[in-house]
Amino acid sequence: MESTDDEKDAVSGNYIPKELTHALASTGAKFIDEVLSGQNERCLENFRMDKHVFYKLCDILQGKGLLRHTNRIKIEEQLAMFMFIIGHNLRTRAVQELFRYSGETISRHFNNVLNAIRAISLDFFQPPGSDVPPEISEDPRFYPYFKDCVGAVDGIHIPVMVGVDEQGPFRNKNGLLSQNVLAACSFDLKFHYVLAGWEGSASDLQVLNSALTRRNKLQTPEGRYYLVDNKYANMPGFIAPYPGVPYHSKEFPSGFHPQDAKELFNQRHSMLRNASDRIFGALKARFPILMAAPPYPLQTQVKLVVAACALHNYMRREKPDDWIFKMYEKDTILQMEESLPPLEVEPMMHFEASAMDIAFGTEELEFTSQLRDSIATEMWDDYIHDLSPM
Repeated sequence: MESTDDEKDAVSGNYIPKELTHALASTGAKFIDEVLSGQNERCLENFRMDKHVFYKLCDILQGKGLLRHTNRIKIEEQLAMFMFIIGHNLRTRAVQELFRYSGETISRHFNNVLNAIRAISLDFFQPPGSDVPPEISEDPRFYPYFKDCVGAVDGIHIPVMVGVDEQGPFRNKNGLLSQNVLAACSFDLKFHYVLAGWEGSASDLQVLNSALTRRNKLQTPEGRYYLVDNKYANMPGFIAPYPGVPYHSKEFPSGFHPQDAKELFNQRHSMLRNASDRIFGALKARFPILMAAPPYPLQTQVKLVVAACALHNYMRREKPDDWIFKMYEKDTILQMEESLPPLEVEPMMHFEASAMDIAFGTEELEFTSQLRDSIATEMWDDYIHDLSPM
């Protein structure tokens, strides 16, 4: 990675934990030793993961021959610098002051660690299993209606920095430069699949088309499906809400009572699909570098998204109850909703088969429509029955 002037300059919004303001005269190795020998919370705050999770990742990367100790910098320090940068959205100059290495050295080890994590990222992405997710099976609002649902698919725009000549395609509908990232996630907040790098001007359906037709494609188990919101089509493997019917949580006021099967379906669909909002929230909270365009080559920016999602999965597997994950558990996020700013709601759209690149026949699309109707009808019948006086 080349060290540009932008990269070397600290920018507003960079955050260095208060404890480091007195440590700038210390060497990076000493600082890391202090963190790793201190309270577990210090490691989570500085390197975004618990100590035992940090050490285990070092062992994995070393065991696979992806990272090695150098004469000056151990693997622990290499990983710490990388995590420190992406976990606090720091630029090279700020890290230079702390670790006392040249910008070239920091950039080289940053790229080495990024490539090492990318090399093992597939080990951390697991496809959905055959069992009904407990978040569905243990909740009478969702079971048995969504018993064949394996998770949620959604897109998120991650800011990017690109050259002036490349900016056109990356400018999204809000006029901002971004990459449109698609993710399939489980209800226990793990990523099944991530596709990064699409230009911000690309539609969500276009990115999904790509995910379903590329060599390393998103696959849905036979007879199962993901939930998607109104930006996508209702099609085999993906169940969307009913168009023209309230859907997002902000459209359901307190004490809202559905008036028909479609309203009830959309309400519960939205409640279950918010797993995608929560997983993106946890990802950005842990890795704030994703919230501001980092001054790296585009390829590096794309790699960062995939690496961050892989690290998220690794940490979710090794320490599912750390304080960042706890912030985005279902009960907690429901309590936070009143204080959250309104979500940007896309207009409801009706997708014709001709608008999709994926070759689905009329019968397949009709079957998916009938499946949604049957779920809504069964759900509504039970809802009315439960409301009836004994």
